[in-house]
Amino acid sequence: MLSRTASSLYWLGRYIERADFAARLVEATVRLDVLSPRPAGELAWGSALAVTDASEAFAARGAHLGQQSVARFLTLDSTHPGSILSCLDKARTNARAVRTALSRDAWTAINRAWLVFDGRSSPGGASATINLIEAVKAETRGFEGAIHRMLRNQTTWFIRLGQAIERADNTARLLDVKYHILLPEGEPVGGVVDRDQWTTILQTVSAVTAYRWLYSDGLTPANVIDLLIARHELPRSLAASADEAVEFLSHLAKRTGHHGEADRLARARHARMMKVRSADVILGGLHQYLDDFLDENARLHHAIGRQFKFA
Repeated sequence: MLSRTASSLYWLGRYIERADFAARLVEATVRLDVLSPRPAGELAWGSALAVTDASEAFAARGAHLGQQSVARFLTLDSTHPGSILSCLDKARTNARAVRTALSRDAWTAINRAWLVFDGRSSPGGASATINLIEAVKAETRGFEGAIHRMLRNQTTWFIRLGQAIERADNTARLLDVKYHILLPEGEPVGGVVDRDQWTTILQTVSAVTAYRWLYSDGLTPANVIDLLIARHELPRSLAASADEAVEFLSHLAKRTGHHGEADRLARARHARMMKVRSADVILGGLHQYLDDFLDENARLHHAIGRQFKFA
């Protein structure tokens, strides 16, 4: 496989995953905003920007921090590289470059997701925004299903590797922002706002039902942290992302013969994740742990590019 083809497939996976995460984040924030008293709602939109590392870019616009302006920025702003529209546009460009490697279902899902935004200039109010997000999520789920039905070969492994790296990054940022920023001053830990916000985190990673299956002692921050870091059963956990990175790199090494720094980094991270205990992470400093994880994930991303010669 040519390095530029590998690059397009890998980035296709990352951009689709990034668009899906942004959609889920906007949806959860809209719901939290509706439920929360002021200023908790405004703070929720500020946290959505922080999770996507877009606070400075949004501030440069000089817009009011609220649902209409932030939702438009994160969904429809073509000048913001992290908006859903921008991510889908980049995903579509990469998909077009490897069109013959994709199934018709996979290409159609990407194209339809991009067309959801055709002719739109605003996401609308809360209900309209939710409807827009649901349409995007339906197509990203369609793409995910199409990938699972394709041949298990280099095409699917590069796409899913990109998704795994992106998913790890998104979950770590989401958890870090909630733990350190989101709760308004004066609001009690364990209070209504705090519980609503932790529920929103679970909604963003599609883990509300999973949480209820795995924990019987009610909603607690410690359990949510445990779920998102250490539970391999949850597809969007850090542990599951580490599992997948090793798996797909192993498949690619056997098929392509490219084996090196990325494999070593992925296996070392996986070995640590197999031993991680969320209680120890919290005691040792969650913020520092997540910072280190994000740095390690970035190193793995760059190592993948060098190993497959598309850095």
